[in-house]
Amino acid sequence: MSFASTALYAVPAHPPVPAYEQSSAAEVLPAVRGEIEIALNLRHAGVRTVTLRYELLGAAGLPVVLVAGGISAHRHVVASETFPENGWANALAQAGRALDPSHRRLLAIDYVGADGKLDVPLETADQADAIVHLLDALQIEQLHAFVGYSYGALVGLQLAARHPARLNKLVAVSGAHRAHPYAAAWRALQRKAVALGQLQCADAQGLSLARQFAMLSYRTPEEFGERFDAAPEIINGRVRCAAEDYLDAAGAQYVARTPVTAYLRLSESIDLHRLDPAQVGVPTVVVAVEGDRLVPLADSVALVEGLGTRGQLRVLRSPYGHDAFLKETDRIDAILVGALRKPEQKPADTDQRG
Repeated sequence: MSFASTALYAVPAHPPVPAYEQSSAAEVLPAVRGEIEIALNLRHAGVRTVTLRYELLGAAGLPVVLVAGGISAHRHVVASETFPENGWANALAQAGRALDPSHRRLLAIDYVGADGKLDVPLETADQADAIVHLLDALQIEQLHAFVGYSYGALVGLQLAARHPARLNKLVAVSGAHRAHPYAAAWRALQRKAVALGQLQCADAQGLSLARQFAMLSYRTPEEFGERFDAAPEIINGRVRCAAEDYLDAAGAQYVARTPVTAYLRLSESIDLHRLDPAQVGVPTVVVAVEGDRLVPLADSVALVEGLGTRGQLRVLRSPYGHDAFLKETDRIDAILVGALRKPEQKPADTDQRG
């Protein structure tokens, strides 16, 4: 086991960058979206024909990094000239960052089941197997790296365990080798909220409420204390707390883009996730967040211990909890710089001590 840094990680601030920065027309990066149809042998439903959608950004010949986020993430990681809308990880894939698409070719997918058309139990192992089909179709023999956040970290662990020859290294952020019982219980209650909505023919309201519960698990009491420390109001005879507008907006945004079936099956997929860390066959950097209520630090430590000499641990302290990978972009980027460095590259002369 190798603990390269178990201390709290502090790095210099990274200068802000625009959503999409392009210096000249000659430097327009090639971007393509596509889909493949595959016969996927699902763990709990047998062989099913599924459509896997992907986006690939960057020039051919660059090292390929697959970037995968939570269950609400998708194939569009970052804005480009071809697809100018902001991606789900826009701030992490800019010029000068570790995931700069002018230096690394970025691959991302829509998860199997994300379109809501597959109403069967899904596992993270199914997602990993689907990715192998995609790599074969794109003639990518080996990924330079797999960078996974939350659900993406679980999929990356399965890929590294089941198909270690297909990736060189793994960065697993806010994800472990099993679902913690507390987190699984929380998600079970969210799914019951959806079920109650369905019984009332109010699917959208049930899904919105489930998402609002999720927001409480993603963030920390410290953040809510700082943002919403205001007295409740009485509106139309009802008491309304300061955080409710924020939660309602989060629920509405999620409902607008997420099929109910997709949410239910991908939520279940998190709880079905389980593997033996000793089976992970590639060097792995595990990034944990103190205060993450869904992936406790102890589980990340257990994962790294199980990885043996292949594992390294980075620990962040952040008021954003499980959502730190989306909010602490400078600190996550600093970790990725080291994790994705090729063996012949030497670290920059930058003091990164906490």
